[in-house]
Amino acid sequence: MPADRPRLLYVTDLTYPARGRRYGDEDIHLAARLREDFALALCHPLDAAALMEGFDAVVVRNSGPVLAYQKEYEAFRERALALGTRVYNPLHGRGDMAGKQYLLDLTAAGYPVIPTADRPEDLHRLPAAGEYAVKPKAGADSIGLRFLPYEELAGLTYGELLVQPRIDFRYEVSFYFVDDLFQYALYAPDPERRWVLEPYEPTEDDLAFARRLVDWNTLDHGVQRVDACRAPGGELLLVELEDLNPYLSLDRVAEPVRERFADALVRSLCAFLTA
Repeated sequence: MPADRPRLLYVTDLTYPARGRRYGDEDIHLAARLREDFALALCHPLDAAALMEGFDAVVVRNSGPVLAYQKEYEAFRERALALGTRVYNPLHGRGDMAGKQYLLDLTAAGYPVIPTADRPEDLHRLPAAGEYAVKPKAGADSIGLRFLPYEELAGLTYGELLVQPRIDFRYEVSFYFVDDLFQYALYAPDPERRWVLEPYEPTEDDLAFARRLVDWNTLDHGVQRVDACRAPGGELLLVELEDLNPYLSLDRVAEPVRERFADALVRSLCAFLTA
């Protein structure tokens, strides 16, 4: 590798079978762009812990749900912290990187989030709904998600489960950030087709909503995706704050937007490496 350029280990699973998304295509595009400024090597997430030494930073991108390799992911985190290796996104994220606890924390703090409970004694605080979404705290990609009527919630074994009212939302919308800078937004006009996305022009209120969640996460550097739903009353409610390896749907935006995003990513990484 050239010695005059920072060395990045780019972690991706190019063959992960994501529903409605093409992980490999997105990472091939981003890796090609990053190679213009960095000495770059790609590796599978299962190899990251063994290979990270000797690189200036590890960039975690479309590496798939860590549920499939939780033990290896924890070993990667521990080794990175032990070696002092820079990991992008940084490992202190408070969103999905740390599980779904943030949904409970944000509910308790009064943030605009789908109300969430994890104890039977708190179920009465949830809004009435025809059904309730039950999901594991460590879930991802809708793994383990099910819908139950209220009368069946009391019989669940709590501890690692979250419960939310099933919202009859109008559509889902995602806001994409590099560091604290908004890049673009996409939405799914058909709620039944989550990954059939179209460009979305956010209002100032929309951006204020998304920025409030990004500010709460306190990541100085990194890529984040704020997923929200448009509730029947018109307000936005947080669905997910993805700060581990957010898929970016770059194939759904125009070429100039993709290039601006890539340029912002390069600037962010350069700042991150010198911070």
